[in-house]
Amino acid sequence: MNIIDTCYIRLAIAASLATAVWLSPAYAAPAADDTEPQAQEAWRESIVQTDVPSDGCFYASYPSTQWLRVPCTEAPNVPFIPRGGAIVSTVGNGTDYVAQVSGLMSGSVGSFPTVTDVVSEKDSGEANVYSLQLNSNFMTTAACGGITGCLSWEQFVYSSGEQAAFMQYWLINYGEQCPVGSWMSYEGSCYKNSAAISVPNEPITMLAGLKLSGKAVAAGKDTLTFTAGTEAYGTTGKDSVVDLASDWSESEFNVIGDGGGSKAVFNKGSVITVRITVSDGSTAAPTCVSDAGTTGETNNLNLKTCTAFGGTTPYIRFKESN
Repeated sequence: MNIIDTCYIRLAIAASLATAVWLSPAYAAPAADDTEPQAQEAWRESIVQTDVPSDGCFYASYPSTQWLRVPCTEAPNVPFIPRGGAIVSTVGNGTDYVAQVSGLMSGSVGSFPTVTDVVSEKDSGEANVYSLQLNSNFMTTAACGGITGCLSWEQFVYSSGEQAAFMQYWLINYGEQCPVGSWMSYEGSCYKNSAAISVPNEPITMLAGLKLSGKAVAAGKDTLTFTAGTEAYGTTGKDSVVDLASDWSESEFNVIGDGGGSKAVFNKGSVITVRITVSDGSTAAPTCVSDAGTTGETNNLNLKTCTAFGGTTPYIRFKESN
């Protein structure tokens, strides 16, 4: 999509508003200064659905949806660990909703449609240090090489503290001797990272403007897209690392601690709405599955009721607050 296409989007928005006014005299059209935020949100929705042209790292800026190649960086050597140990009462370490489909999904998008009264957040006492994670289910794929008890797992990660976005791959319970090829050992499991793309440290007050997307193509590439306001960032990796496309049936998304099992601590009174949109080739509503989160990182918020919706973009939605 180019600048001309974006103009069409803005005209379409204006046309739809005019129609709404004609249909309902009581309808109050948004103020003129609301048009630009609407156009930017339409751009964010569009760019996460726009495939990057090849392998590597890419950048796009509003209003263009043309991806520009940029240098990749090395992802931080920080394990964003799987759940384990005692279950916690607040979000994380298993306590979370996931969107589950009946077959396989090829992509998922996590966002925060509404954020209320969030003014601060800290991880280990440091302000604006957190991660956004869009995580797969624990899977049984060929990547484990037939090792009994091994589970593969993939995470799409935005790390605010490390200022990086990347994919982290896991072979859980693989054993102390990890496969060759930059795998690192962690408590009997193995993990490695994709190439990373450098991204800004977004303050937590900007949370409503952040989106994180993951896509998987069998025998092809997996793609992470992170959008922050009017900027978008993308990086890719081979799907064959953990064979995500062959067994991806659940998606978890949330804002939590920035790796190593840490906790994101929000100010009292924070209310966040989480939306997880899935692409599985159907219009059926996914299932809200409780206590099915896979990450070991946490926050200090409490989950509320989850609701699922079908349609052209099926999704689940839930609130969390303290």
